[in-house]
Amino acid sequence: MLKGLAITPPVVGRISIGHVVERNGKRLPEKDDQFTLTTQVQNRDGWILHPLDEALRKEAGGKLRSIPVRMLFNDPALNLRADYSLFDRTTGRPVCVGNGETCRRTSKDRVDALPCVGPDTCGFAKGECKAYARLNVLVGDGEADALGSFVLRTTSFNTIRTLAARLQYFHAVSGGRLGCLPLELKLRGKSTAMSHRTAIFYVDLVIRTGLTLEQAIVDARQLDQQRRDGGYDQEALDEAARLGFANGAFEDLAEDVHAVVEEFYPANSNGQSVDVGETARSDLKDRLEARVAASGVG
Repeated sequence: MLKGLAITPPVVGRISIGHVVERNGKRLPEKDDQFTLTTQVQNRDGWILHPLDEALRKEAGGKLRSIPVRMLFNDPALNLRADYSLFDRTTGRPVCVGNGETCRRTSKDRVDALPCVGPDTCGFAKGECKAYARLNVLVGDGEADALGSFVLRTTSFNTIRTLAARLQYFHAVSGGRLGCLPLELKLRGKSTAMSHRTAIFYVDLVIRTGLTLEQAIVDARQLDQQRRDGGYDQEALDEAARLGFANGAFEDLAEDVHAVVEEFYPANSNGQSVDVGETARSDLKDRLEARVAASGVG
């Protein structure tokens, strides 16, 4: 195994709740009110849709606001990895990644382990660092590829906090059988003063539609026993993933980070990183003001 290269779950597609658009000569992220499943291939129009996107959208009757999923691993921390991350916008390389206690920071010829004070008070990051997470899931029950995952990347605190809590709770109530539970990603909306009372969307993880929690746990116990009888070793899979993540200082490859930076770290006219949530809020504010002006109110 190549040292310094993180071995991450095989990815066959992406899950997003937005896309990048060109506006006033700049490429900026634009949030949506539904999920989109894409391949890992882009063309001039953006990411190419995955065949599952159309299939799930037909089942949903239009807008895709829930996706049936299973977790790859029993360990919640292997399914969802969240860090405070600072990227170099020029090279696409991760510069500093931390958890609020310790961080790994690149210098000219090495990676240093240093204390991490978090993005709000870090003098090194100068406001350019933010929470960034990746969730790997099997869409459906992994019928097409039992180990081929879709990745959801996010810098939303609402999404990160909700997913982290749900994964821990489902792991606990299922007796550690998180990878066997029939689950569902669900898009939820909420309004805040910062969003000018307009809905903003985040991702939740719930028991699959049509099942109670108790029924899902029974299903998980049955699937766990079926897998054991068939020789499926979930504990060994979790340990292999744990070792793979630990094999590299940083998870994201430089070739992937350019797309991450473009989607989650858009630059303003001064070349500085702009918070995606703030970009969305400004866009909402502009649209609301335009609507008021057009109606002649005020």
